[in-house]
Amino acid sequence: MNIELTNLSGRDCDELQIRDLASFTLDKLGIHPDSELSISLVDEDEMSTLHMQWMDEPGPTDVLSFPMDEMKPNSSSNGPGLLGDIVLCPDFAEPQAKNAGHSLQSELELLTVHGILHLLGFDHREAEEEKVMFGLQEKYLKEWRASA
Repeated sequence: MNIELTNLSGRDCDELQIRDLASFTLDKLGIHPDSELSISLVDEDEMSTLHMQWMDEPGPTDVLSFPMDEMKPNSSSNGPGLLGDIVLCPDFAEPQAKNAGHSLQSELELLTVHGILHLLGFDHREAEEEKVMFGLQEKYLKEWRASA
């Protein structure tokens, strides 16, 4: 898996862990190993700009996903492809982490899996969709942490 991670946030995080988790999750989802993913960590100003530009919503958010090739989990038609971009905002995520009782790193890991699932077409607008997506999110995080 070719995963490019750029940290423009000014915040320290374990970038290797985020890359490893992304690769693990994509492998579990049956994505071709020669596929490409970009992950960026940005500050609140940049996230606010992206949030307004692409979602027409003011202010920052924790994660945005921008799919490229329409890839689906465990699909035999998945050749190597461009999954897309995930943008994370550590400054926005930090209060969420404290509220959840875990570290910023753990929150960024959760948001990485969340962003990947969005890239592959998962959503959480409806209750049943949320159950499926959040269930997968928790499953992959638990499996990855157990394997580390």
